Amino acid sequence: MSTTNTSSHRQTETFTCVRCGLTVTKFGPDGGRRNHCPSCLHSQHVHDHVAGGLSDCQSRMIPISIAVLRNGDWMIIHRCTRCDELTSNAICGDDNQLILMRMAVRPLAQPPFPLEAFGDL
Repeated sequence: MSTTNTSSHRQTETFTCVRCGLTVTKFGPDGGRRNHCPSCLHSQHVHDHVAGGLSDCQSRMIPISIAVLRNGDWMIIHRCTRCDELTSNAICGDDNQLILMRMAVRPLAQPPFPLEAFGDL
């Protein structure tokens, strides 16, 4: 099989988003594997990162936060709606930038303490 056929085969691998129903290619624009919807950023719990291998859970994974690695790469933190497992997944170039920024600034916009406390310092 030639690399051209493999490349075109990769582009046709898809999954349906468990939240919004969008048909999504399994590969991002950079060619890396994708496991979440670029529109709503939700995923499906298909891998068991604790035990390794495939997960029997199959529930929806909701995006809850953003983590930034030392090299500057952004990761989406997902939580399973059934078993509460947390996972991190690299963002893709075509991910919804508005949702990514909302998650990134949420700790500053909604701090876990009253901002008035800074007035007393």
